[in-house]
Amino acid sequence: MGTHIERRDRGVVVLTVDHPPVNAIPVRGWHDLAAALRTSGTDPETRVVVLQAAGRGFNAGVDIKELAADSGHTKLVAVNHGCYAAFKAVYECPVPVISAVHGFCLGGGIGLVGNSDIIIAAEDATFGLPEVDRGALGAATHLSRLVPQHTMRAMFYTGQTVTARQLLNFGSVWQVVPREELADAALRLAEEIAAKDPLVVRRAKESLNGIDPIDVNRSYRFEQGFTFELNLTGVSDRARAEFVHNGPEAEA
Repeated sequence: MGTHIERRDRGVVVLTVDHPPVNAIPVRGWHDLAAALRTSGTDPETRVVVLQAAGRGFNAGVDIKELAADSGHTKLVAVNHGCYAAFKAVYECPVPVISAVHGFCLGGGIGLVGNSDIIIAAEDATFGLPEVDRGALGAATHLSRLVPQHTMRAMFYTGQTVTARQLLNFGSVWQVVPREELADAALRLAEEIAAKDPLVVRRAKESLNGIDPIDVNRSYRFEQGFTFELNLTGVSDRARAEFVHNGPEAEA
């Protein structure tokens, strides 16, 4: 379990997230993912990072069971910091990050792919933010980078998901491929980028971040404040308890 780092030829690093059964990541897992991204990106030999996942889906968000088992707010604060660190590490990785997405990409998964440079998705991939149903908020910052503003609002209020094909039409997914071709497609694109001058690519990443119209780190941090506020009311505790009772693994 955890995040595995695999160094391929020509400066391509593949990070594989593996938290069975549905890649709902615990507090430690978010921090480990952030550390793996920082380690990979700061290595001068790294030219591109591919972020992928093992198992049934790319990401089911945070481990709600872990939060529900905590009688206070210690885990909530910790997972807020962990998600912030992981999303920030994707965005600020000095080299391009390609997310290879299959199955479900929910909650925190949207934060990861929304901050990625490029997304390649399997035909079975779906994307959504069920935060409102969980008594939480957050990652609308990153969903806004994937879909138009009013689509984002409708998805956020309803919890509905969109398909990889829909995101392809919006231009936020680069390529949609059969599930069995996903890893190879991501590697081919990574190798194409890795073949270019590494200094130029690193400066290109820095320059593109510099012209972003929204500070994604600050924007997401603002959202997190409302999540904590909702938890103080008790509504989030009730939503998590209901989610755990109904069986989250079956839902994902």
